Amino acid sequence: MSMNFRGRLLAATVCAGALGAAMPASGETLADALALAYQNNPTLQAQRAAQRALDEAYVQARASWRPTLNFTGSWSYSETATPRVVAQALGSFDRNGDGIVDGTVSREGLWRAQTPQAFRLGKLKAAYGRWPAGEEPTDDASVMERAGGHVAMVPGDPMLMKLTFPEDFLLAEQLSAGRRIVRMGQGIDAHRFGPGDVVWLGGIRIQHDLGLVGHSDADCALHALTDAVLGAIADGDIGEHFPPSDPQWKGASSDRFLIHAVKRVAARGGRILNADLTLICERPKIRPHRDAMRQRIAELLGLPIDRVSVKATTTEGMGFTGREEGLMAQAVVAVETPL
Repeated sequence: MSMNFRGRLLAATVCAGALGAAMPASGETLADALALAYQNNPTLQAQRAAQRALDEAYVQARASWRPTLNFTGSWSYSETATPRVVAQALGSFDRNGDGIVDGTVSREGLWRAQTPQAFRLGKLKAAYGRWPAGEEPTDDASVMERAGGHVAMVPGDPMLMKLTFPEDFLLAEQLSAGRRIVRMGQGIDAHRFGPGDVVWLGGIRIQHDLGLVGHSDADCALHALTDAVLGAIADGDIGEHFPPSDPQWKGASSDRFLIHAVKRVAARGGRILNADLTLICERPKIRPHRDAMRQRIAELLGLPIDRVSVKATTTEGMGFTGREEGLMAQAVVAVETPL
């Protein structure tokens, strides 16, 4: 029987139904009553037909996550054989586990098992039902073999690698690097000073003789970072996601905006690589608070602190920052995403 494997996973729709008044009459067994209820109840008949169809459907069994390749081949196999993806195996082996090669066999006819494996669901469930309690199976195919089933080999691919050990993750990253790109985003924000005695910068509360005016908490450092993250994935700007005309953002903490942007990157399968922030102002002085800002920003971006830079500069008395009418922030963020 030839079929496309990905198209054979059947989703059975089971209708909800009740037995109704299927209570045994005098001299009638419960089994008789249930059989009669089943015979006269199309819903129960449909449910049983759906279950039979599901038991005959093919399902995939995967041993672990494989990010580098998905198997999409069309397989031809018999009704009685379980298809299993295989690749060419190495010929050396170590039976004692002491790191010394005990022997080398011919690679001819020697195969390395991969996943996925395919089974008729009903047969797989029945095979597990016969598996000895307390004994750990090697995999699903071994369970089917113990139950008298046969395994048919299907050509696999070296990229169908398992992620089991820490070094496997490093190899997977290296192999997938060619299918990912690094994208850069830039953000700029400014706020004027106004009445107050505290400013929020980089998620840190700083005592000052003035405050910053804004619809939210006016943290222009986090606003610039938010725009940089959104810009890296071409996802608009902070004003589109959090319009100042919306009263729900009045006085809101700006860390909510940056967290939202980071989640947008993750939803695309991406990750933040690093961030570089520059604050432009005469006052307040940034250096005493720089490490606290780096720590907070690193937490919000999900980064180690050595990937977050915070710098400060002045305009030597020139412009609105030099006149201490306000302050400005510039941010650059690197993001890695799939192609």
